Amino acid sequence: MPDPRFKVLTSASSSGPGDAGRTGSWRVERPVIDMHRCVPAKTGKHACHLCWLYCPDNVVSKDLEPQINLEYCKGCGICAEECPAKAISMVPDEDFLEGGGDE
Repeated sequence: MPDPRFKVLTSASSSGPGDAGRTGSWRVERPVIDMHRCVPAKTGKHACHLCWLYCPDNVVSKDLEPQINLEYCKGCGICAEECPAKAISMVPDEDFLEGGGDE
């Protein structure tokens, strides 16, 4: 039974096309996860996942190595702001254009 002193937080939204369709093209910056710093990836345990919890578009997976669905990610940076391990950095999307970087 959960401890009544603590509030259980869950994400109520689900990713999908919505009214605006695939909104990844709106992005100016994209989140990039450093799996060497990510708590679930480092420990191999379902811990933390604050990026998943706080993402307003629910585009972060709740896996041991979280993935971000860039087709719907608008690049708001909330995941990077909330990450206690600072494992997520916001990188200019232009760095990932053809010839500008790796995808």
